[in-house]
Amino acid sequence: MRVHAYAAPAVGEPLAPTTIERRDVGRGDVLIEIKYAGICHSDIHTVSGDWGTQPYPLVPGHEIVGIVTEVGAAVTRHRVGDRVGVGCMVNSCGRCVNCRNGDEQYCREGMVPTYAGVDRDGTVTQGGYSTHVVVDADFVLSVPEGIDFAAAAPLLCAGITTYSPLRHWGAGPGKKVAVVGLGGLGHMAVKIAHAMGAEVTVLSQSLKKQEDGLRLGADHYHATGDPDTFERLAGRFDLIVNTVSARIDVDAYLGLLAVDGTLVNVGAPAEPLSVNVFSLLSGRRSYAGSMIGGIAETQEMLNFCAEHHIGADIELISANQINEAYERVLASDVRYRFVIDTATLG
Repeated sequence: MRVHAYAAPAVGEPLAPTTIERRDVGRGDVLIEIKYAGICHSDIHTVSGDWGTQPYPLVPGHEIVGIVTEVGAAVTRHRVGDRVGVGCMVNSCGRCVNCRNGDEQYCREGMVPTYAGVDRDGTVTQGGYSTHVVVDADFVLSVPEGIDFAAAAPLLCAGITTYSPLRHWGAGPGKKVAVVGLGGLGHMAVKIAHAMGAEVTVLSQSLKKQEDGLRLGADHYHATGDPDTFERLAGRFDLIVNTVSARIDVDAYLGLLAVDGTLVNVGAPAEPLSVNVFSLLSGRRSYAGSMIGGIAETQEMLNFCAEHHIGADIELISANQINEAYERVLASDVRYRFVIDTATLG
C-alpha cells in the first residue's frame, strides 16, 4: 500500500513530503495507523550521515504510537483498535542466545532497525514519519490507557533507553543517581529514576534548566560548567547515566563515582570518547554502554510509566515543521521532545 511520509532525499538535504510503499500484511504482521511520531536525535544523526552512508531516500522515526487497523491470520497478541507502539527495532533473528534471553536489541545477527535497515524479507525499513507501518507482531508493544498518547511516543526510544540502564544497574531507594544532560533522554531519566525511588541529581552545563529539573523529580542540580562541581561531588554517585550526544571528559565524570560505581553512556556522539584506565582502577569503577531494551523490558517500561503517570514533556508539531524542529534540536531549543502529529502528513 502507498502511504504518505516525510523523507530525507539525500545526505544534507531537508526532509520533504513523499509517498512510500508498505508491504502487504502477512500472517504474523500488524498494520498500524500511526498517530504520533517522536523526533529523536538519532534521526538527525542518521539522515545527516553522521553514522555512515544511508539508503536514501530515508524516512526516519522510531518513536511510534498508533492504532491497529489490521492483523495477520496468525496474530493473537493484538487486535484491531488496540493502542500500540513501535520502537527502535522491528525484527531480529529470534534464534541466538541474546534473542532467546529477551535481549533482541543485541541480536547476534543484528536486530533490524525501524528505519535504514534491511528487514528479513529483504526490504529497506522506513520509519514513523508516515501515516501507516506494517510490523511483525512480536515487535509491537501495547500502550496502556494511563499514558497520554502523544506523550507516549518518545517512551519507545527515550523512555526505554533510560529505563533499561536504570533498571539493570539497580536504581532505587538508597542509590544516588546522576543524569548528565537534561534533554530528550535526560528528562526521561530524571522522571524514571525518581519514580524508582533513587536520589536524583542532574549534571548540566549551566543552571538554566534547574527549575525544570527539580520539577521533573531531581533532588539536586549542578552546573558542570563550574569547575568546583567536580571537586564537591567527587566520589558521590552509585550510577551516572550520560545522555548527551557530544564529547565529554569521561575521566572527570568517572571521578564522581563511588567505589563500584558505574558510568553508563546512552548518548551516541559521532566522535570517539577516550578514557584513562587509572580512572577506573582507582575505585573499582566501571564505564559501560547501553542501547535500548528488549521487547519484554520495553513493555515493562510502558507499564511502569502508566503506573507512575509518566509521559514525555512534548511539543506537538505538524509535518511541515520537521526541518525547523531538527534545527531546534541541534540548538537545544526544545522542552523536551518534538512529536509529529501524523494527521498532518496527508
